[in-house]
Amino acid sequence: MKERGGITKLSTLALQQRRQGLAKLLPPVQETLRGSLIERYVTCGNPHCKCARGERHGPVWYLTVTLGPGRTTGAVLSADQLEGVRRWIGNYRQVKENLEKISQINRELLRRQRKKAKP
Repeated sequence: MKERGGITKLSTLALQQRRQGLAKLLPPVQETLRGSLIERYVTCGNPHCKCARGERHGPVWYLTVTLGPGRTTGAVLSADQLEGVRRWIGNYRQVKENLEKISQINRELLRRQRKKAKP
């Protein structure tokens, strides 16, 4: 909401152009993933292993996704999946951020239309 003061001062044409620019910045939606990456170092339980002396195995990367209140799911990622998953999570955050900005612009444009339509 902090941008509302700034967008109310822009012309309708400027708002439409900004909205179009933001839409062009959206990454491909098929390359988005909501979730978080967690880096873990684990012990295997073998008393003769180096991890029993404090040198844990890892890093092991987990993808976690919250499904609802108190419900999460996760998966262990392989090293070759890590870079792609990081990119997809970044894309998701960018989509979410830009959609919120587009939504703010659309609310302002609707407000102006209502104001114009009043007799």
